[in-house]
Amino acid sequence: QVHVAESGGGSVQAGGSLRLSCKVSGLVYSGYVMGWLRQAPGKEREGVASVDSSGRTTYADSVKGRFTIIRDFAKNILYLEMHSLSPEDTAMYHCAADQELRVAYGSPENILDWQYWGHGTQVTVSS
Repeated sequence: QVHVAESGGGSVQAGGSLRLSCKVSGLVYSGYVMGWLRQAPGKEREGVASVDSSGRTTYADSVKGRFTIIRDFAKNILYLEMHSLSPEDTAMYHCAADQELRVAYGSPENILDWQYWGHGTQVTVSS
């Protein structure tokens, strides 16, 4: 059974930074994609960033240049470095993963269809 657990969320003022972490356990197959998605009240889910088994990354236009996704392949730990945060980034951030051959990849929108999700960590950015 695959288990996904996020941490690192919190409250920060606009312009600040946060680092989110995601630990994935129970992986059996080597080819996995991992990424982050977010959801805020009144808004639909948005894929944020992803990385495949080859290290190729994707980013939503809304976070390009501000967020960086980092994958520790050996430990199955995923990070999201967030800088220049704004109130528009306020959301519940979920880590997600799936078998690479099972899913579509190439756009952050694909993350929403992945099989394994964490319960989320809240990020709140004040103005």
